[in-house]
Amino acid sequence: MPGRTVPEPTLLTDVAAAALLPPRPVRGHKGTFGKLLVLAGSVDYAGAALLVCTAAGRAGAGLVTLATPESLQPLFAAKVVEATTLSLPEDDVEEVDPEEALARILDHDHDALVIGPGLRPSLSMTELIRGLLAPEEDGVPMPAVLDAEALRSLATVDGWAADVAARCVLTPHVGEFLRLRAADGLDPQKLGDLVFDDGRRLVAAREAARDWDQVVVLKGARTVIADRDGRTAVSPFENAALASGGTGDVLAGTIGGLLAQGLGTFEAAQLGVYLHAMAGEAVRARIGDAGLLASDLTGELPLARKKLAALPGAGSAVGAGSAVGTGVAAGSGARPARTRGTA
Repeated sequence: MPGRTVPEPTLLTDVAAAALLPPRPVRGHKGTFGKLLVLAGSVDYAGAALLVCTAAGRAGAGLVTLATPESLQPLFAAKVVEATTLSLPEDDVEEVDPEEALARILDHDHDALVIGPGLRPSLSMTELIRGLLAPEEDGVPMPAVLDAEALRSLATVDGWAADVAARCVLTPHVGEFLRLRAADGLDPQKLGDLVFDDGRRLVAAREAARDWDQVVVLKGARTVIADRDGRTAVSPFENAALASGGTGDVLAGTIGGLLAQGLGTFEAAQLGVYLHAMAGEAVRARIGDAGLLASDLTGELPLARKKLAALPGAGSAVGAGSAVGTGVAAGSGARPARTRGTA
């Protein structure tokens, strides 16, 4: 809009992140702290599903369920110890039946989703992903984190953003981001250097969030979080130790766990990025800037949260009245709860 003032980016700090912490009422139970449904993993990328589910639990989600093709359910059930599994109908081995799988997921009781890490690429999976994000007759889709294969699937569909009704957090690395922008009809070469030029990264993320009407987390050193209303936040961390496979899965699970606890999309994205980075810093302090495994991060997440919770003003940006575990997110991306079946 001509003449519109673009807000200055916020540099995230311990104090700012602490203010976003969701409440933990002492008489809460696992349902109080949100139910997350994860659509992730395949026979070749089973670890992605495990990392997402573990990170979500470590970020404070009360219940985590992994939705997986029925032929893989025995494999995953033996691996995701604290999570439950939801078996999805198949047309063929590891090939979901999109219509039947969508019905089963929509009948499951959950407050937020993580979609994409480690999924097997297929037309049927693309159809399922689009169905989960599309408008619904009986309400609105639950908020979702979209990562990895979810992003690649959407990038194959011209004008994909117009068909997404769910409030989402998209977590692309630079390559995924460029593919999504190419699907918008933009020339990726004209976006500039999105690896080293922090100014271009900020502008690119802000413009994408506006065009897609979603929250965008442009991953990398000094990760940028952009909201659809023009607000942006920048993580201060640069950590080469995080450049290893699976760390993005941990981030997706962390943000998803916070969404399930009732945070809005912009708030969950900021806090998730910051907790993930704090965990990475703690591991680097012990082992240096090489050799970090993604699974090293999950145990550090609750310790990072504990550190933030001890600061003055912790939780002040959310407040005791936020709708935790109800499907109603506080702040950006707030949506009414839907009536669902029980798990």
